[in-house]
Amino acid sequence: MHELDITQSMLDLVLEEAKKLGAKKVDHIHLVIGEMSGVVGESVEFYFGFFSKDTIAEGAVLSFKHMQTQARCRKCGEVFALTNSNWVCPNCSDSNMEILTGAELYIESIDVE
Repeated sequence: MHELDITQSMLDLVLEEAKKLGAKKVDHIHLVIGEMSGVVGESVEFYFGFFSKDTIAEGAVLSFKHMQTQARCRKCGEVFALTNSNWVCPNCSDSNMEILTGAELYIESIDVE
C-alpha cells in the first residue's frame, strides 16, 4: 500500500518540476527502483493512472530502471550481488558488509513538451 503514497509524492514532484520548466505536457517519467525498496512497479503504474488524471502528466509513460542489490565485504573488500538466500561474502564467507546498491527510489529524469 505504500506505493499509493510514493506515487502521489512522485507525481507532485514531477508536476512541480514541469511547472518550473513551463511544460505543457509530461511525456515520460524515468524512475530508478532498487530491489530492496519493496516498491512494485505495476502498483505505481496503477496509482499513477488514477492520480495523473486531468493533469499534464496524464498518459505519461513510466519507465523503471531496476537496481540489483550489491554489497561490499568489510573484511576483504569483495563487491558482490546479494540474493535472498545468500548474505555472506563469496570470497571470504564473512557476513559484515556494506550495502552499495538496491535501496534506490528516485526520479531519474522527466521528458516534457
